[in-house]
Amino acid sequence: MSLMRSILRLQPLVSCATSIIRQPVCHGRSANQLLSCRSHDLVKVTAVRYYAKKGKKPQKGGKGGGRVEINTSVGSEVTDIEAVRGKMQKALDALKEEYVKNLSLRTSVGSLDSISVQTVNGRFPLNHLGQIVMKSPQMYHVNMVGAPQEIPSVLQAISQSGMNLNPIQEGNTIKVPIPKVTKEHRENLAKKAKAGCNKTKDQIRDIRNQAMKEAKKAKATVSEDTVRLVEKQIQQLTDDFNGNAEKILEEKSKELLK
Repeated sequence: MSLMRSILRLQPLVSCATSIIRQPVCHGRSANQLLSCRSHDLVKVTAVRYYAKKGKKPQKGGKGGGRVEINTSVGSEVTDIEAVRGKMQKALDALKEEYVKNLSLRTSVGSLDSISVQTVNGRFPLNHLGQIVMKSPQMYHVNMVGAPQEIPSVLQAISQSGMNLNPIQEGNTIKVPIPKVTKEHRENLAKKAKAGCNKTKDQIRDIRNQAMKEAKKAKATVSEDTVRLVEKQIQQLTDDFNGNAEKILEEKSKELLK
């Protein structure tokens, strides 16, 4: 009787162990763990693999993205941020002036004034050598009575000014017919505007590189955090002025090609 009871007690355990061994979820368990199972406690388990989420890529404009506030009082011992800003502004102002004087659809007295003339005594603006008068919207005269010996140099300078002008000499007067604005002329001016913008961005990049060199030299005496902050400010100024140059180019291109 005692033997029979022992067999009856072991039967559920054997059945449980057999059922567990057939289940993949029980692989790797010890014998004691298998024997402690009950068949009615078994459940089907679906393996789920969790993948790490990809972090967001930093936005353009420096590590971590976002704008950097320009604070000239921080890092003054590293480099003069205000001086860097001034140099970049000067390059941008020169671009604006170039667009107004030399990239207008209609030639003006002001645009002729800026023509540089090479003489035996040096280089001078055209309005220092002769008097420029607008006879009509289609015709300008340059009175060279005060410096007739410079007429050949003035003729050459006007022809090579890039304004599509063909001057004609009559005695001590140089006549400058204003050509009709054509599609080809507009496109040529737009190309010059693009070239001028790229030149300005190169100048801004050179200013940036010089400022960065100064910042790196200061690492021996200033904390890395301060130097890093100054570098971010320099880069922010560079991005801002390059963006402004692109906006000026975009507006000028629309004006020339409309």
